Amino acid sequence: MEESGEEKLIAAVRHIAKSLGRTDTMADDILQVFSAFDGRFSLDKLASDRSVPVHPAAAPAAAGREADDPRPPLERTIRTLDRQISRFVASERLIWSDAADATAFLEAVDDLLATIHDLDAPPDKPLLDRAEDLLQRCILRLEEELRAILRRPVGCGPAVGTPPSDGSDSDAAEGSEDRVPVAAPVDDYNLVIDALPSGSVADLHAIARRMVAAGFGRECAEAYGVSRRGFVDASVARLGIRPRPAEEVQASTWIELEDEIARWVKAVNMAFLILVPSERRLCDRVFASLPPFADIAFAAACRPAAAGLLSFAYVVAAGPRDPVRLFRLIDMYEALRDLLPELDHLLSEQCSAALRADVAAGRRALGAAIRGIFVELENLIQRDPAKATVPGGGLHPITRYVMNYLQAACSSRRTLEEVMDEGAAIPPDPHHPSSSPSLSLQVAWLMDVLHSNLENKSKIYPEPPLSYIFLMNNGRYMTQKARDSELGALLGEDWIRRQMAMVRRWGNAYQRATWTKVVAVLRMDVIGGAVASASPAAGKAMRERLRVFNSYLEDIWKVQAGWVVADEQLRTELKLAVGALVLPAYRNFVARLRLAGEGGKQAERYLKYTVEEVEARINQLYDGGRRRC
Repeated sequence: MEESGEEKLIAAVRHIAKSLGRTDTMADDILQVFSAFDGRFSLDKLASDRSVPVHPAAAPAAAGREADDPRPPLERTIRTLDRQISRFVASERLIWSDAADATAFLEAVDDLLATIHDLDAPPDKPLLDRAEDLLQRCILRLEEELRAILRRPVGCGPAVGTPPSDGSDSDAAEGSEDRVPVAAPVDDYNLVIDALPSGSVADLHAIARRMVAAGFGRECAEAYGVSRRGFVDASVARLGIRPRPAEEVQASTWIELEDEIARWVKAVNMAFLILVPSERRLCDRVFASLPPFADIAFAAACRPAAAGLLSFAYVVAAGPRDPVRLFRLIDMYEALRDLLPELDHLLSEQCSAALRADVAAGRRALGAAIRGIFVELENLIQRDPAKATVPGGGLHPITRYVMNYLQAACSSRRTLEEVMDEGAAIPPDPHHPSSSPSLSLQVAWLMDVLHSNLENKSKIYPEPPLSYIFLMNNGRYMTQKARDSELGALLGEDWIRRQMAMVRRWGNAYQRATWTKVVAVLRMDVIGGAVASASPAAGKAMRERLRVFNSYLEDIWKVQAGWVVADEQLRTELKLAVGALVLPAYRNFVARLRLAGEGGKQAERYLKYTVEEVEARINQLYDGGRRRC
């Protein structure tokens, strides 16, 4: 009776399944539900007149049927696993679209791995081959599911550069499916984001554990990296930097490159201080306790995009050594230099260490380019032709350019010292002093090169006194620029004192070349005896000397009226020095003339200029003709 009652119950279940199931598949699903709900409804009994695939959830019920199978236990296990796994592998629907299916599939994979572990190769070779073939199918499907999880819209985490959302994973899925998971750059780089929700990370970790256990850890890491690479590449692209061939970059104008370098510096900071650490953290979570596969996955995901960013630095560093490029190259160098300490811990493992090495190599390439620019600056100074003179002996454009350039460069003194010290590994060329690795020696050498160039330029002036005015102007400008900036600290006080002494020597040389002969005419020692006797001859001699003096003065005023001393203090000092040399001698000469014999009685007739007028004329010099009489 009891058996008859069970048969009636099973018949009722079959009738329900047949009535509710519109198709055979639906009916099979209903039967599997009953089988999982009540152990009395085994699939063997329910499916006596139909073929029903065994759902993993119904595996305990099906075990009874397998127990009666005459085949060895391991063979029966593999056959059961094959039937369970094949159902998932053949499905066109993603397994991870249903949590129960995902759990069942992972359990089946675990059982398969345990079974393979129990098999001995020699006696169980056919079974082992069959199990490994089944495992290969599992791995392929796991890879497919891993890629699908990385692609699904719900995996779009907070945008790069913005804090992670406090909402749930479901909240993250709301809104437009086309939302780009990268935002505009920010100023605060001390930020790590979660690019995937925790649920997706858990799913990926579950897949990774099985693939690593199966011996496919590298394949899993590489599949993850290749799939994740698209997100990383898109994130970098949205920072405003697109990969360009080296030829295209080198063909760009410097103005275009300057703008691109400014964007590149921001992009590098965003990429290496936010995006890369976030991807590293994500890999460490997906491949938790699975070294070294987290590092392999991270390198596969991030290194191509990072290499694309760094390639721009290599191309710019390989460009012309034009001095105008120095300041942007310093910006790029400092960006990479400041990143390296942040990357030391983050990129310390074998695969990711190569990425840090790429950053360090980019920094070295930029440093070499900066050193090359200083060599080119030296060549530029040496090649500047000594053809045309500067009117009035004023400041030469090369002096203004070099001093302003070095003054601006020394605002980055620490960086330049670091760059030059880096070159210390290269022995200096004794025949080429500019190869010295020390920044202070490098700049001092440039000053010497500039001095030599200015000396050559001074020689093309037809009037020797004007060449001294030219040297004074340029020497004084160099001194002032050094004293008013970091350049002076770099060159040192000794250099400044030597430079000031040199300017004084040029000033004295100018006075000797211009005014010594003027003062010599007024000397009284030659005609002292005649003056003492107050003879007519003495008066005549003094009148002749006065005429020569007036002629000298007028020639000087005529020739030097357009000469200029640019520095106001130096101009004042030079006027005072000339006045101190000429005026006392002229005043004394006029006094003696008034005492001299007959000439003295009519001295005023011969005095063309009073002492005050001579002083006024001297004070009108060195202004470039702005106050000519």
